[in-house]
Amino acid sequence: MRLLAGVVTLALSGVASAAGCTGTGAPPAWAGPGVYRGTLGGQPVALELRKEDGQLVGAYFYERKGTDLPLTLKHRGDALLAQEEVWGGPANGTRVTGCLNLKANGTGLEGQWISSDGKRTLPVHLALLDVTRLLLKLPDSPGLRKMRASTPLAFLKLNRPWQTVAGGKNVVEPFSGVTYPRIPGGSAALNAALQDRHLKHAADALDCRARLGDLRDEGYTLKAQVTFQGARLLSVFENVAYFCGGAHPDAFDQGVILDRTTGRSVQVETLWPGLTPARLKQAYVGRTVTTDGECRQVLAEMSPEFTAHLTPAGLAVTPNGLPHVVFACAETVTLPFARLRTYADPRGPYFRELYPQ
Repeated sequence: MRLLAGVVTLALSGVASAAGCTGTGAPPAWAGPGVYRGTLGGQPVALELRKEDGQLVGAYFYERKGTDLPLTLKHRGDALLAQEEVWGGPANGTRVTGCLNLKANGTGLEGQWISSDGKRTLPVHLALLDVTRLLLKLPDSPGLRKMRASTPLAFLKLNRPWQTVAGGKNVVEPFSGVTYPRIPGGSAALNAALQDRHLKHAADALDCRARLGDLRDEGYTLKAQVTFQGARLLSVFENVAYFCGGAHPDAFDQGVILDRTTGRSVQVETLWPGLTPARLKQAYVGRTVTTDGECRQVLAEMSPEFTAHLTPAGLAVTPNGLPHVVFACAETVTLPFARLRTYADPRGPYFRELYPQ
């Protein structure tokens, strides 16, 4: 699944304008990419304007909520009109919830928010913000620094203290509620890698919530569990179920194998250089237990695309990329380490981890 962890864009054809938002369907010439922080009606907000497919698009969020509100940009004279829109589901489509009427004020933006019916106005004061200069409020990690540079709205939402639970074995991101494991006493690099996985899922969950608009009974659910802890390797299995406004709910699995010292991802072919995709498929199909004829045919004919994670019993393998209609065929099969030994290299860095004798 590819979600935008930042500005959210929606199909908005046929959406009426809010009161005070009637204008030409393009931003004014002075408007350009930038991140702004300030207040709307006295409440802290952050707003981003950015180029996407050659066009300027926008979104903002209330900092106490952390959910993006997409903006359709127009202009009237020198004013930037940013129409706020929320998706109401397949039956209701997109509804307009307000309009930001803004003008440049030095390096910032000033103006007012107008309700969709024109009966309420609130003052808006926004200052240009250099997100790259903000301090990190989470442990330093490559993913956090990348997010600060590339998806600033996601960074502003997620760069705050998170809650540690279960004696430090899990951490909860407060806005999305997404939980992900940590390793108490593990290397800083390992826990940084786990935090980066957590950041990705939390950003995707918040993006999903923004796309859903009024639909709050759906969303993005992650179950992540540590499945293997060795002296040199750690593995996590992730299960994601989501509905973000598409044709139907969907799901995917992801296996993660990490070096405990460096936190770097370890590929299956690093552990078993002789285990080619074709051999992996053959081993997988040979151990499937499904009696469903259609599933067996699908698995036999599928391209050899898998995700894998380690368990004490062996390499757990799950098909990736199956069509939605046959997703239930994607059972996880465990290939015992002993069966895979012929594909390993005794000189490899992790051989003794998996084959101590």
